[in-house]
Parts: sequence; structure tokens; C-alpha cells
Amino acid sequence: MNKFITLNNGIKMPTLGLGVWQIKQSETARVVSWALESGYCHIDTARIYGNEKGVGEAVKSSDIPREQIFITTKLWVTDFFNAELAYRKSLDRLGLGYADLYLIHWPFPFWKHAWKTLEKLYQQGRIKAIGVSNFGIRQLEVLLKFSAITPAVNQIEFSPFYYRKELLAYCKEKGIALEAYSPLTRAKKLNHPVIKELAQKYAKTAAQIMIHWSLQHGLIVIPKSQNPNRIVENSEVFDFTIDDGDMARLDSLNENFRTGFW
Repeated sequence: MNKFITLNNGIKMPTLGLGVWQIKQSETARVVSWALESGYCHIDTARIYGNEKGVGEAVKSSDIPREQIFITTKLWVTDFFNAELAYRKSLDRLGLGYADLYLIHWPFPFWKHAWKTLEKLYQQGRIKAIGVSNFGIRQLEVLLKFSAITPAVNQIEFSPFYYRKELLAYCKEKGIALEAYSPLTRAKKLNHPVIKELAQKYAKTAAQIMIHWSLQHGLIVIPKSQNPNRIVENSEVFDFTIDDGDMARLDSLNENFRTGFW
């Protein structure tokens, strides 16, 4: 299984990353440093998370060259009319010269205005790729009708228990990479009998089964953890394949189970 995906603009993006939502600013640099030392090269943050500074500190203190680390941050809904300023402030907090991917966090009113600003920033070479988060088919159809640039990524909640099959097919058709947050259902479904059975069958953990399921469907996956052992565990998902029958069993677990507002 490939550890990178080529986005629709030719940029390569790691298929596994670390999400840092709900990690305190005071702890973020330490957690991200663990991840980078463990082989991660993709970190997902956002202005609203309040921890961009810690992400940047870890990146700058790492021995890994900046161009080998993929950084995503996001535009919050209150900044839609000041998207350029919001991006500059995110870069200031990160202490980095650019973001690899900048996303509209939610399709709240006036998101179309914000998208035009993101297109301008991308065309000026100030962002490597632009995309959206939490967009459904209806919002994507609206976007594609007026936009000059197809979003590179749509980041959504996605797991075997929230299998968004139609949206996955739509994004594949349109050349939009789909990225999964909360792929582990915030641990609420790790003890499901089917997950436990397959973990035993493949000699993997329940978390590794759930992460790999998303990867095998072609998604980018950003599990979140603050535990060094879990961070390593979540990355050891590229050395096996789930057979077609077991993928179908995992697909069938869908119950539109969402873990929260985001």
C-alpha cells in the first residue's frame, strides 16, 4: 500500500498523518515531536484548535527538512471575509513560510467568498494545495460550478461505522482526495466484535484494522493520539492487506455513527 497519494495538482501527500485536535498547546510540540521521530511526516492542525504554534515548534526543532513534512491547517468560519489575513496569522503562529494544504473548515455561510481568496493564495504560490473539510456532495457540486480550481482534498469524518460510500465515489470521480478524521470513532467502537475478530485474524490491533480499512478504500487518514506507543501503533498499518470478504464485512458495519460536531 502506497504511503503517498498524488493530489490533483501533482503534489504528493502522505496517506497517514497525525491529527492534533484537542491537544493542548502546551503539549503539542512534544506530541508532534514524538510523531516526527516515529516516522510521521504529515501533521494536521487548524486555527480553531489553538495549537498551531506547538506544531511549528516541533517542525522547526526536528532534523527533518521542512519540505519533507506536510502541514495542513484550516480556515475557521469567522474568518471567511478575512481569509488572507487569517492565513498569514496561521503562518505566523506556525512560524513557517507556507502551509502544504489549507482547508475551509466547514461549509458555513459565505464559504464561497472564502474559497475565492484561497484560490488567489494558491495561484500566488503561497499554498501548495487548497481544499475543504466537512463538505457533502451538494456543497461540492456548488463549489465545482463556480470555482476555477478543483479542491485537492475534502476532509470528513469517516470510519467503518460512518461509511460514506456515495461521497467517496463522488470524490473519486471528481479527482478530489478524501481524508478521514476520527477514523477510530474516538475509541467508541474499538471493542466491536467484528473489529476484535479481524484484529485477531490479522494479528493487528483494533485501531490498526480500522485505520487500514480507510487506507484500503483510498483515503488519507489522520488518527489522533497523545500516547507515544499509540502514535507508533497507528503508523504500523502498511504491512498487510484486508481481504475482499473482510472489507465487505467492515463496510457493512455502517450505522451513520458520528462522534460529534466535528
